[in-house]
Amino acid sequence: MTEPETMRLRDRVIGLSGSALDRLMPMHLWVGAGGMIVRAGPTLMHMAGGDPAGKRLDQVINVRHPSRVKTLDQLLRLHGVPLKLCLDAAPDLSLKGMAVALPGGGGAFVNLSAGVSLVEAVNRFDLTLGDFAATDLAAEQLYLLEAKAAVTGELTRLANRLNGARASAEARAATDTLTGLANRRGLDAMLARQVDSGRPFALMHIDLDHFKAVNDTHGHAAGDAVLCEAAAVLRGQCRARDMVARVGGDEFVMVFDDLLDPRMLRRIGQRLIERLEEPIRVGATTCRISASVGIALSNAYTQPDPVRLLHEADLALYSSKRGGRARVSLAR
Repeated sequence: MTEPETMRLRDRVIGLSGSALDRLMPMHLWVGAGGMIVRAGPTLMHMAGGDPAGKRLDQVINVRHPSRVKTLDQLLRLHGVPLKLCLDAAPDLSLKGMAVALPGGGGAFVNLSAGVSLVEAVNRFDLTLGDFAATDLAAEQLYLLEAKAAVTGELTRLANRLNGARASAEARAATDTLTGLANRRGLDAMLARQVDSGRPFALMHIDLDHFKAVNDTHGHAAGDAVLCEAAAVLRGQCRARDMVARVGGDEFVMVFDDLLDPRMLRRIGQRLIERLEEPIRVGATTCRISASVGIALSNAYTQPDPVRLLHEADLALYSSKRGGRARVSLAR
């Protein structure tokens, strides 16, 4: 084939079916010789809110740069020039495009791209990979966006699992494994929060009387069951904002938020003793215990100190024991 023949073939317009054109350029716009839209690609129709065929050019697209375009003649003068434009149906969404003149005065062909507005266009119009040409960079960008979203989602789920595991580990570290109450670490954290909040509170130190006899007579399994029953009794006397902690083998501390009435606290302590003195059934065995109680109030000090308050509650507890046990004593 001679060079002139090759040149003629290269410059010849190749006829394409509509379906082929849609696959190659799903955002194309064919403007007829009279300035009316003849055909549009499926993605462009979707974004324009319907088939724009039969509408004037300026009713479908608004060319903003390098100059305003209202007519076909104005569009043809921008042949081969990169355009910045928008759809009349989505004026706030910036698009890119290029127009070329069709041979024989047959109008113009405009091909559009989402450009930097790809993500917004995808989200607004629910576009998928099928809405873009396979050779369009948008396909790769969408793939990367989906991959990034998948990775981000997985990282978020992993972070949530790690945070959940961390929170669970912290909760376990502050919990007594036998009774499910707070342990000494949990109590210390609660007291620190209470002091920081500036809210007054009362400490009640409880020691189980005759518990050693339960262990010695019926064994440690029975002793564990009695401790769990005692924990349930103490928990039953608390409000949601109060705390019960097991701080030793048979020692417990209760924190009563914003409760400083000595008479009420004494009644609570006496009620605890009465409940704990009720027989506790462990299998075929009946176990009996009692309790001694010591109370300290945070308003006894200008600046409450948890260590000092615990010491005062402990002294009040041993005052109850020296007085014959099964008693409630208030720190002086």
